[in-house]
Parts: sequence; C-alpha cells; structure tokens
Amino acid sequence: MSPAVGYALLSLLFAGCIDITYKLYSKQARSRGMFVCGMGVTWLIIQLGLFLIAGKSPVFNEATVLWGLLAGIVLTASNILLVECLTHMDVSVGSTIYRLNTIGVVILSFLILSEPLGVFKISGILFGIIAVLLLYQRGTDQIPTFPLIFLLLAIAASVFRALYGVLSKIGLKSGGDMDSMSLIFPLCWIIGGFLYAALREKRVRMTFDKAKYCASGGVLAFLIVYTLMSAIEIGDVSILIPIANLGFVIALSYSIVTGMEKFSARKGFAITCAGLSIFLLAQAGT
Repeated sequence: MSPAVGYALLSLLFAGCIDITYKLYSKQARSRGMFVCGMGVTWLIIQLGLFLIAGKSPVFNEATVLWGLLAGIVLTASNILLVECLTHMDVSVGSTIYRLNTIGVVILSFLILSEPLGVFKISGILFGIIAVLLLYQRGTDQIPTFPLIFLLLAIAASVFRALYGVLSKIGLKSGGDMDSMSLIFPLCWIIGGFLYAALREKRVRMTFDKAKYCASGGVLAFLIVYTLMSAIEIGDVSILIPIANLGFVIALSYSIVTGMEKFSARKGFAITCAGLSIFLLAQAGT
C-alpha cells in the first residue's frame, strides 16, 4: 500500500468519527456556529504547536493566501451546513450525501481542470444520483422524513466540500505551502463560525459542554485535513478523495450498533449505490 493511500484511509476513519461527533452535538439545541468556531480554535492551536515543535515559520506567499482563503471559506460553509442538516436527518443519510462530494470533484475537475470524462466517471455519477434519490423519501415507519430544504442543504454542503478539495489541489500546484494553508483553514472556521452564530443564530455563548465537543471535533478536523492534504500532495486526487469519502460507512456502522438509527433495505441499497459510485470514480483515476 502506498503512503498516499495510507493517508487517505486514515482520513476516511477520522471523517466517519467527525460525522458522528456532529450528529451527537446536533441532537440538542446548541449553536452550530459556535461549534465550528470552537473547533477552529482547537485546530489552530494544534497547527501552531506543530510549527513551534518543528521550528518552522509560516510561508504566506500569494498562492498560499489566495487558495488557502478560498478553500478555507468553502470548507467552513460545508461544515456549518452539514451540522445543520444532521439536526434533521439520520447521520447515515447526511454523511452519505456529504461524502458523495466525489461527484462534485469529478465535475469540477472536468469544468475547471479540463480532466476528461469517461464511462467509469459517468457511471459513478449516475449511481451517486440514485443514492441521493433513494435517501430522500416521503417518510416510512422505518425512516422518518425530513424537509426537502435539508436535502438541498446537504447537497450544497457536498458541493462546497468538493470545491475545497479542488481548490486545495490548485493551491498546492500553484506553489502554496501545505502547512501554512492549514493555518488559514481554522482561521476561516473561527471567523465564519462566529459570524454565523452572531448574525444567523443570535447566540455566541460557549459552555463547558460545547467546549468538550469543540475540542474533540477540532482534533478530528485537524487529523482529517492533515491526512488528506498529505495524501493529495503526493498522489492523484481522483483516486485518493474517493477513498477518503468512504467515511460514511464508519458513521453508519456506529449509528446502527448504538441504536442511534434503524437500518432498512432501502437505506442499505442507497448506501450500496453510494459505495459503487465512489468505487467507479476511483477506478476512473487508475
């Protein structure tokens, strides 16, 4: 197994864990913005600590600042939207739709980077669309319904997450410094989360209970970005991001084992289609 794939598998594990953390946090009426803001603070402290230990200084050249800010802004938006959506839907549903951002990566790579489409990529996109359609339904005894707006927000979160991956890769190819870009990301989370809490939610209070979730979520956010950035720095985005996006399997397994949600044949088929989508898109990059 190559080092790049190893990093991607670690990112997969951490991504599944953070989705569960998001769901647990959103089960109570708490500020989503302050959650993202607090995670950003934790992440920034860790990142600064690594710079001090390594005796390095940040490199804020034009590529690092420009692409770091753009990627950081869309990453912040994607996480705020994901936490909002998980308030109203099962973690397996929200996590699966969010991790289908691989489709967005393929489409954006075609539009922005002029990468070709092929049979594998088109088939992967179709299976992803089927998965989303299966996950949204009018409600059954097994799976409660949720308003269409939250399905659209989950899709928007997935699109923003796809933009983050593409913009980060462009930044690295343009001469951006990976570690310094990873300092900009949590700053975006801190500012964006606080503004969302103050302007949208009208509550900026931090409690000890919130702080615990912020600390664990911030550590996981750092680990996800560190492992994913390390992977795409040395490997092919079209292979590594699909692997990392299988984190919804971790979230689903945990939620079923702990009784957080019920499993159904329809949900299982949808998640199978999502897995096939990601597998086919990964094959397209080999």
